[in-house]
Amino acid sequence: MPVGAILFLVVVLAVFAVLDGIMLISLLVPGDERSQIIVWKASAFTLLGVTGSLILDVIENMIRAQMMSVNPLILLEVTAIIYFAALVYYKKKHGG
Repeated sequence: MPVGAILFLVVVLAVFAVLDGIMLISLLVPGDERSQIIVWKASAFTLLGVTGSLILDVIENMIRAQMMSVNPLILLEVTAIIYFAALVYYKKKHGG
């Protein structure tokens, strides 16, 4: 594998690790009511997005008559990306 590809994958892995850390820290840090509402809304949007994605995956696999295989690492990273985007959106919307 070329060195550039390995470097790119390491950078992507580091970015995802940072997103996972932000997700965990924002869920654990207590705050005032406004910050709790922002985290609550971002969490609800993330749950809706991930659940919808899994439902579509189940329907697709049932139609194609394939085994259901979900890579947990990919699911974790997609969850972190959706949560981070929702958190940024609701922080801007509610002034957090």
